[in-house]
Amino acid sequence: MCGIVGAVGRESGSEALDTVLEGLSRLEYRGYDSAGVAITDAYAAEPQILVRKEVGKLSALRNSLAEDPLPNATTAIGHTRWATHGGVTRENAHPHRSWDGKLALIHNGIIENADAYRAHLKTLDIKTVSETDTEVVAHLLERAFLAEPKPAGGEEPVGPESVSILELDPENPNPKDATRLVRAMSRVTRDLEGSFTLLAIQEEAPRVIVAARRSSPLVVGLAEDANYLGSDVLAFASQTHQALEIGQDEVVVVTPSGVLVLDETGTEILHTRGLEVFAKTPAEKERLFEIDFATDRVTKEGFDTFMEKEIREQPRAVAETLKERLDAKGALTLDELRIGAETFRGIESVIIVACGTAAYAGQVARYAIEHWCRIPCEVELAHEFRYRDPVVSVRTLVVAISQSGETMDTIMAIRHAREQGARVLAIVNTPGSTISREADAVLLTHAGPEIAVASTKAFTAQIAACYLLGLYLAQVRGNKYADEIADYLDRLSEMPAKIQTVLDRYAGSPDLGVDLERIKSVIFLGRHVGYPVAMEGALKLKEIAYLHAEGFAAGELKHGPIALIEEGQPVVIIVPTPRRPELHRKVVSNIAEVRARGAVTLVVAEDGDESVNEFAEVVWRVPKTPTLMRPLVDVLPLQLFALRMAGHLGFDVDQPRNLAKSVTVE
Repeated sequence: MCGIVGAVGRESGSEALDTVLEGLSRLEYRGYDSAGVAITDAYAAEPQILVRKEVGKLSALRNSLAEDPLPNATTAIGHTRWATHGGVTRENAHPHRSWDGKLALIHNGIIENADAYRAHLKTLDIKTVSETDTEVVAHLLERAFLAEPKPAGGEEPVGPESVSILELDPENPNPKDATRLVRAMSRVTRDLEGSFTLLAIQEEAPRVIVAARRSSPLVVGLAEDANYLGSDVLAFASQTHQALEIGQDEVVVVTPSGVLVLDETGTEILHTRGLEVFAKTPAEKERLFEIDFATDRVTKEGFDTFMEKEIREQPRAVAETLKERLDAKGALTLDELRIGAETFRGIESVIIVACGTAAYAGQVARYAIEHWCRIPCEVELAHEFRYRDPVVSVRTLVVAISQSGETMDTIMAIRHAREQGARVLAIVNTPGSTISREADAVLLTHAGPEIAVASTKAFTAQIAACYLLGLYLAQVRGNKYADEIADYLDRLSEMPAKIQTVLDRYAGSPDLGVDLERIKSVIFLGRHVGYPVAMEGALKLKEIAYLHAEGFAAGELKHGPIALIEEGQPVVIIVPTPRRPELHRKVVSNIAEVRARGAVTLVVAEDGDESVNEFAEVVWRVPKTPTLMRPLVDVLPLQLFALRMAGHLGFDVDQPRNLAKSVTVE
């Protein structure tokens, strides 16, 4: 949700603020309603915290800084806020300052015991000026900083078995104050409840950013003369390709010269000097990873919107997800396996947990897994899963699907599943994300960065990954022979070209043959794998065009939804292949039923299926495709329909109102 960026530079006149603003611009895709920065300069005669924040888009903050510039800074933090506590106001925007103005804090997440602390602060005559939980933490952190005595004598280590600030950053003129800030962060975060990523700067320690995380994303970028923090590697991908994962309940000290990572007891896990990592154990060195995409992949590349670009990238996203999945013996493999094939052979049921678009990809997976593996598969909305006391065991495989790998509802669902003994497999687009770290196995979608808030290429890449999972389970369980799996993989390998065929037909069309002026509400219908596609089509229209839209299983039509059909009502129908006549006949009957009541019918049908022509105002054609794989092509006209509708209405399709790309709160 909220975007977080931090930068600490070594030189006087460092461009830390420019770096943070650039990072925030790369995180605009997350969705937000205000933005702000805080800076301090270690080379100033009297370093002080300066804050600037504005409501609205990042452009409002940039305009403010252009009219009244802030000075150069060695240290800067920045934030884009998606409101959770309090309305969209400048007072509620981040960063928040402590009561004495000497500390600034930004925060992603929700502090669940903030109200109790707010009441306590009131008894100390410390009044909050915002409605946020974040400001409360800023006051707590400054009080803890002032309560920390300066180390006596020489510079002391920050915590047990850890380096000192002076060892970490030999040029630091205020190492003792930096140590106090680190210890204060450790003390305060131990008592906080909820989820958070916190970044703090303090004017008495101007060469340091101190950060902490719990159940909220945080990564560190390493360079020779500066170091960076972000809620996403995109925040600093133009500065460095070296990144460091930060674990649960860890505190991070970031200076221009090095980084120190501490566990919840204050004990050092690792530290860095430049790009070199000094870890307490060899395993901890594996936290260092390379950012594997170029920053030019987060530009529009000539398209009007990121969403249009990402729709057009789907052939590549699916191809990359399917690429190089066979080992030297020709067996299908996943990306990371921390459990053996024997465990997969013992699986008796599969539960898929996901939210939104990812949940619809999971619905497609259910059909494939049950058909290929002959084991029960359920799909659960992650935010409902742990509250209904689900039946899971050591023979349950829980599959978590998330584009970001940081979806809080899904994180909490897999933690509950693991407490019950279940194994967890993650399908994510982000290596090193929380879900991928906490899972027993990982299957990456390799879709590349998806900037538009409403998912498109992530959906088709997730479906492709789900097919791979279904075939992998069929392989290890012996449900399919090797030649059968090879045949399915061959058919999957043809899908990127078929996706491209549909895009070539319709991506350049201004209206897809639909009179957009007539549309006020849309009903989507589908059977079998067409049902989750119908729900996804409705979701896209709601997300970016703000129109009422509903997706239904076509068989439910006569059990209620048909009451909504009136003259001129648009109905989109996903028609199965005629090669499945029992499905095809039923859906054609559904078209006739709504058409008889005055509906305007928009039909997705295979090439050569002429039976739908007499019942449809518009037919969107897709290539002949095996039934289970049809969602990869059927969804494309629906994505383009939503894109054209939103554009016609003049809406921002990349950053729709009230939505966030990475939902990191429950």
